[in-house]
Amino acid sequence: MSSIYEKYQLKHVINASGRMTILGVSTPRSDVVEAVNLGLNHFFEIKDLVDKTGDYLAGLLGVESAVVVSCASAGIAQSVAAVIVKDDADLLVNLHNAPLDVPHEIVLPKGHNVNFGAPVGTMVALGGGKVVEAGYANECSPEQLAAVITPRTAAVMYIKSHHCVQKSMLSVEQAAAVAHQHQLPLIVDAAAEEDLAIYYRQGADLVIYSGAKALEGPTSGLVIGKRQPVAWVKHQGKGIGRAMKIGKEGILGLTQAIESYLVREKETGRALVEKMTPFIEQLNGLTGITARDVWDSAGRDIARAEIHFDEPRFGMTTLDIVSALKQGDPAIYFRGYKANDAIIEVDVRSVSAAQLDTIFLRIKALATGPRS
Repeated sequence: MSSIYEKYQLKHVINASGRMTILGVSTPRSDVVEAVNLGLNHFFEIKDLVDKTGDYLAGLLGVESAVVVSCASAGIAQSVAAVIVKDDADLLVNLHNAPLDVPHEIVLPKGHNVNFGAPVGTMVALGGGKVVEAGYANECSPEQLAAVITPRTAAVMYIKSHHCVQKSMLSVEQAAAVAHQHQLPLIVDAAAEEDLAIYYRQGADLVIYSGAKALEGPTSGLVIGKRQPVAWVKHQGKGIGRAMKIGKEGILGLTQAIESYLVREKETGRALVEKMTPFIEQLNGLTGITARDVWDSAGRDIARAEIHFDEPRFGMTTLDIVSALKQGDPAIYFRGYKANDAIIEVDVRSVSAAQLDTIFLRIKALATGPRS
């Protein structure tokens, strides 16, 4: 493994930011790697593989239908195209240049129109849709969602993510009720979520997951939902989905990852607290630092270490600290969404005890030594 880093002159990375795309998301287990290798080394009828793995996953999850796609972002684009194109054979291959006289507006709460590494609106536009925002950045009620639905609306979308505004937002169930009252489908982007059936049970017609985040599969995505809209998503393989196709190895790898995910014991938030408590205690012994455990803002059972820097006492700004730790080798990446408030978070799910020691020593060196 070290030869790969040397061959391409790559830095080692300690991923204390969580399952993030910019760092390759996750490291799949051996059974998933074995399934990927099997896929790489054999031929299949791809349509048959797509259909039968989808049927298998639908059975495991207790949903009507499922399909593996290349990533969650592709799942958004293909789901949007699916509800616009439906069974229109001409529009399927002319979505890029046909005047859209069919419904193509995608309504979502304003506080959900976020950038998760790329804008939600870009994925909607790739699918031929146009975002229409409902409510305000800090508020969206069922009535505010319904108020912007018109005959041009193709679907309602709901983004379940820590990136989104959490307060004063309607629930998935409420969004589903509004959508169905207007005979519209509800698309839920649940990329990093851990429960693979909850939003389907709450009324969503299409639900999109990342295959590489909670599921720890290869780069891939999963779309589950009602039989007809999932069939329309599959149909996009002859439209925009062709540019987003997933290989046979990804299909088999994710299928195995989901099968294993459903039966293996999950690492609880309490176990994460226990893992990082010695690290937090060490940090609290440094001048200018206050550390504690905090819980995931989107409600998942994930605990993280929050580090608050008293910047004048520490002697550096938090943004400079984050930058300095990224520049080292190994490069250390944190969750820096609150760095402007002098706060970073450490996600320890992919971090070993030895790596936590390395992180502490690097922070200690910044606190007590010359700046690099």
